[in-house]
Amino acid sequence: MQGPPLAGDETATLLGALERSRRTLAWKCGGLDAEGMRATVGASTMTLGGLLKHLAAVEAIYFSLRLRGRDPGPPWNTVDWDAEPDWEWRSAADDSPEQLMALWRDTVATSRTMVEEALAEGGLDGLARWTSPEGDTPSLRRILIDLIEEYARHVGHADLIRESVDGLVGEDPPH
Repeated sequence: MQGPPLAGDETATLLGALERSRRTLAWKCGGLDAEGMRATVGASTMTLGGLLKHLAAVEAIYFSLRLRGRDPGPPWNTVDWDAEPDWEWRSAADDSPEQLMALWRDTVATSRTMVEEALAEGGLDGLARWTSPEGDTPSLRRILIDLIEEYARHVGHADLIRESVDGLVGEDPPH
């Protein structure tokens, strides 16, 4: 199955939508050399490597740190995010395509575990271990929606960048 179930429950639908975006991002970033991972389009400085590292950071922050209240581990816990708010975007140019893909895949695997644990404890209504500066605590449902939105935005960027690199187009990875 390439996307969420056509008539699934809410959990399966949300997880299916997130997994579809993850698969599409992996496809759009797959099989490229360092030059392809560093390619840009027009005036933008965004790269496929930067997208991979950014989305890995988002996964670690939202699922490990916010949802489960756990240290996200390296490299995320070694960055001074206040001093270097765009660190993941800039530092991706120093990483090989293999390093970037491994970092993203490992972070996604950890995120899946964090979500499974949260579902077992409280389902979609279960609250995160993090509270915003305004005093709000998101549910797992809200965190999943935030990640789906984040991936949707960036998979669109990946479409444009990858097409400019080698002409690869399409909405879903091949089966």
